[in-house]
Amino acid sequence: MKDREHAVDERFGGLFQPDTLLPSQFFDRVRRRSEHDGERRLMIAVLEDAVDVYRKQAGTQDPRGSQLFREAEEWIEDPDRSWLFSFQNICDVLDIDADYLRRGLRAWKQRVHAAGRRGAVVTLRSESRDELRKASGGD
Repeated sequence: MKDREHAVDERFGGLFQPDTLLPSQFFDRVRRRSEHDGERRLMIAVLEDAVDVYRKQAGTQDPRGSQLFREAEEWIEDPDRSWLFSFQNICDVLDIDADYLRRGLRAWKQRVHAAGRRGAVVTLRSESRDELRKASGGD
């Protein structure tokens, strides 16, 4: 049994990078900031929703889910700053590195697609999640 667990750990070890930040960890940090005005709270909600849709629909075969994913991906990848609620502006206002977040989401998408070809599910083990939380300064 241990040999099997060890083989699984080796095979999926590359999925658990210490520089990965889970969306829940990221948004917990954003929410912890003391006073947020209404506009900031709305920006946080818009960004959180887009990241959530991106993650949940990245590998879907469902037409509606695929459409939602494409819309979220287009919004996230768009460098336009002319609209107040553009991805880039929201990241700037919330002091988030937009390019770093984009890279992380692209990596997530690649892992989902690679896992889909192998028939695997992309998840983080609870121990890795705890390690990431500690490394990111979370409680």
